[in-house]
Amino acid sequence: MPAYVLLAKIAIAASVIGFASWLADKKPVLAGFLVALPLVSILAILFSYLEHRDAENSITFAKSIMIGVPVSYFFFLPFFFAERLQLGFWGSYLSGLLLLVVGYFVHRSVVALLN
Repeated sequence: MPAYVLLAKIAIAASVIGFASWLADKKPVLAGFLVALPLVSILAILFSYLEHRDAENSITFAKSIMIGVPVSYFFFLPFFFAERLQLGFWGSYLSGLLLLVVGYFVHRSVVALLN
């Protein structure tokens, strides 16, 4: 892959993240909706297919993402229950990261069952 293609992919992904972060200060509800869209997945699937031209791997990649999306919600659970559990930002954030580790093993198990 030429370096300019890699740099273009990085620039596009960084722009999406940067815009969402900027928008979160101005319109947090709209930013949350935009971030909830599978923009990263859409870009990653497209870039992967364009780079490798392997439809089967791209389909497997998309299936793995489909399984991973609900599992990734584990991260947000501590934020959802932060007041009830008396968690501040860092407590919620770190708990969410720990739950993502659990989510990884759930994802791995479900993918293994499907293969």
